[in-house]
Parts: sequence; structure tokens; C-alpha cells
Amino acid sequence: MAIKRSILLMIGLCSLCLGLIGIVVPLLPTVPFVLLAAFCFARSSSRLHNWLMTHPWFADALQDWERKRSIRKGLKRKAYIATTLSFVISIIIVPLLWVKVMLLCMLTGLLLYLRQIPEIDD
Repeated sequence: MAIKRSILLMIGLCSLCLGLIGIVVPLLPTVPFVLLAAFCFARSSSRLHNWLMTHPWFADALQDWERKRSIRKGLKRKAYIATTLSFVISIIIVPLLWVKVMLLCMLTGLLLYLRQIPEIDD
């Protein structure tokens, strides 16, 4: 059992690091990594789980997701804007046409995914 907890703790810490990096790096999603970290911490470290669930940056979104499997309209709008801006900047910067097309397809898929997530009024 200690090995399982250790593995979940390592996955949670790596996932949280990737989620934090995803805040500033385009194409690296933040939310799935933070959700995975919360899942892993819930099963491996109550201290880290409580820290993450009460952290000012993540608490509201994680608690909404945990209770209602949905996100607030304002947060969803911010996700749309941040995602679109980061992809558009990447599309402008990248010189290769096939990469631009791939990025546009990824943007479309991500926006469609965001669209299907249920919303809560702010």
C-alpha cells in the first residue's frame, strides 16, 4: 500500500508541476493536470489534497468540479480567451503551414471540448 501511495504522490506532484507550467506555456493544458493532481493527492496525501483544494488559484474550480462536474461561466470564458490567444500567437509565430493547420485543428478540438463542459452561473 505504501508503494501505491508513493506512486500516486509522484504522479500528483508531476501533474501539478505540468499544470503550473501550462499556465504560461501554450499548448500545455492546465486544468486536466490540476484535476489529476487533486485525484492523486486525495489518494496519497491528505495534506497536499487539502492544500490544493484550498489554494486561491484552484480551490473554486476544483470544488465546483468535485461537487457538480461543471465550471463557472466566467472561468469558462477565461479559458476560451486564454486558449484562443495562446494558439493564435503560436499559429502566427510558427513558419510551417502544416504546423499552423495542426494547431488550428487542436484549437478547434479544445474549444469544442470546453463547449461541452456544463456551466454554473457566476
